[in-house]
Formats: sequence, C-alpha cells, structure tokens
Amino acid sequence: MLHTPTTEAQACAVVASIVEARVPLAIRGGGTRSGLGRPDNAVSTISSAELTGITLYEPSEMVIGAKAGTPLKLIEETLASRGQMLPFEPMDHRALFGTEGEPTIGAIAAGNISGPRRINAGAARDSLIGIKLINGRGELVKSGGRVMKNVTGLDLVKLVSGSFGTLGFLTEVTFRVLPRPERIVTLIWEDLADEAAVALLSGALGSPFEPMAAAHLPAGVGAEHARTLLRLENFSASISYRAAELARLLKGYGRPQLIEGRASDALWREVRDAAFFAGTPEAVWRLSLAPTNGPKATAAIARMVPGARWFYDWGGGLIWLAVAADGDAGAAAIRTALKPLGGHATLVRAPDAVRAAVPVFEPLSEPLMRVTAGIKKSFDPEGVFEPGRMYAGV
Repeated sequence: MLHTPTTEAQACAVVASIVEARVPLAIRGGGTRSGLGRPDNAVSTISSAELTGITLYEPSEMVIGAKAGTPLKLIEETLASRGQMLPFEPMDHRALFGTEGEPTIGAIAAGNISGPRRINAGAARDSLIGIKLINGRGELVKSGGRVMKNVTGLDLVKLVSGSFGTLGFLTEVTFRVLPRPERIVTLIWEDLADEAAVALLSGALGSPFEPMAAAHLPAGVGAEHARTLLRLENFSASISYRAAELARLLKGYGRPQLIEGRASDALWREVRDAAFFAGTPEAVWRLSLAPTNGPKATAAIARMVPGARWFYDWGGGLIWLAVAADGDAGAAAIRTALKPLGGHATLVRAPDAVRAAVPVFEPLSEPLMRVTAGIKKSFDPEGVFEPGRMYAGV
C-alpha cells in the first residue's frame, strides 16, 4: 500500500496506524535511489511526493528550508536565481541506477548525499541545520533551526543524516547555503599513474591555493588517456593567480590543460554521478580510505578481482569501483584489501540477490552494532521504518 500524505498531521496519522499494525514501512522520495541499501522487505510505503514547497528562504542569512518531497531541481534553481548554491554538490544517482523521477531534498538529507566539493565544503550533513521528523511513535519531532549552533548531547540533525530513513520519516529540512563562484576552471594533467596522480592531488590540497575538487580518472575511464583533475572556484582574478601558482608548484608532473564552461561542468557531473559506470551490468562499490592508501587498495583489489575498474574522487579518499556482479560481487576480496589500510566499502549497485547476501554497508563491530540497534530502538521501538535497509535485523 502506498501512502501519500499531504500534511504533517496526515503523515503522523499514517505512521501511527502502521506502528499499531506493526507493518514494515518503506520511505520513498523521488524513487531515484531505490536500489541503494539492502533489498526492501516492506509491506507499505510512505511517500513525500505531496509534501512539497520551499518553506523558508532568506538569501541574506544564506539559509533555505523546504518540505522533504521538494524536488532538488527547484531548490537549485531558486538558489541560482539569487547567486547561491548548496555547498556539497549532491550526487544524482539516476545515471548509475537507470532510474527516472526527480531527486528530492529530503532524500539528500536522509542519505547524506554529497559530491566532489565535499572534500572542501563538507558533506550534506555539515550544511544541514534543521529537520522535522516523524518517529516510530507517530510523533513529529523538530530539531535545529535557521542558524548553526553548538550542540550539547545528541545532535539529532547529524544523526538522522545518513540513516537512510531507518530512524524516521523526514517532513522538512533546512540547509545552510553559499554564494555561487564567479568563475570555475579545471586543470587537467594527462598520463599519470595512480600513485603519481594521488601525490599530485595531495600536494595541491595541501597548498594554500584551495582546490575545491580533486579527482583522478585512470586510462579507459571516460577517455583513452589517464586524466588528473583539479577544480578551482572563486573570483576570476583569484582563479588566474591560483591556476598559475598550482601549475608552477606541480611542474614536475607536466603542464596542465585548462578548461572551463560547459566542458568543465560536464566532466565534473560525470565524476559526481559515477556516470562512467552507468548502463553496465557491473556491481559498483564506493570505497573510503586515506587518500595515500587509495592506489595500494586498488592494486590489491586488481590482483584478486579480474576486470575491476575504478576512479578516484576527494583527492584519492573516495574510490568508485566497478566489478563483475556475480558471486559476492568481490565483497570478500575488497574488504580483505581494505582491512590493513583502515578503509571501508559500501556496495552501491548490485542485483537484489547479491545485496541480500552481502553486507551492503561496512560490517560493524559488536559494540558499534549494539549502539546502532539501541539508537534504532529509541527512535523506532517497533522497528517499522525500513527494517534491514542498512544492516540485517536492525
């Protein structure tokens, strides 16, 4: 059964009835990320599709609030009309999953969905300053507000972001925003091996010239030659100076090409959306680890998983990895390779059978699992919200 409440009061009533019946409940926004997480075993679905509209926008205070079902496109267009933007450049999963519909602002908050700018501007949760949430008792809870504040005790706003709907149904979110840069350019070095590319990215990110995004695309990922990318944003005069200084600082890697405008924007959209792996039958993993360990991890994985392909974002700290979707989709080998390097792996795209058999999110230690289960129990006593979406039995 699909529930589409038009008000928070109706949403509370729906959740209360579901809790009373103890029916597993899925949460749906625009439906563009339905394949993310373990397979859905819900009987009913509650949708935010009718909870739409911007509820607060104060450009001078750089804050925007909207109902959870509001299309992300509307938020971005509204901000662009006043020369502003969301800081964290949220990923659009439609290319990767082959889905349609429109991403919603509530799903961005619930999934902590971020993009290449995260390395400098922070994740979605770092800009999320207020939420309204219906918990597993059918109660509407409000946390945060219009300004950033120091938090004592449980930071509900940050806790909910990244919980993928397992703690409750978001009805409204508020984000801090930033001015749009006057100019954006991308510096591209070609034909670097992974180790050299990550060393270049690390040198740039450790410099005073403030790259806003840093990625490496090995040969065969979107082009015949390997490409190492740095993106600069700000006022035009600042860009010109910083680009020249970075080229001088990194002259040992060769002379970079400089692109901007549509070509630059299109390239970073492909990086943001992992579009290089769109339309293939491969399973797709998202690996997070220290940037300098990235090439070590991919080299170890390549030895154990024939045909693996990858590229790096966040200066090498985020690896998008595509492997054959049969068996365990390389799960054992990938996590074995990451264990001595201190990283973790999330299975982003795979057939339902694989996602049901393989831990999609990094397995938690027993103490952390107890904490996670306790938090879930406190928000959702009957366990109706997205049961098992992140971890089996939770």
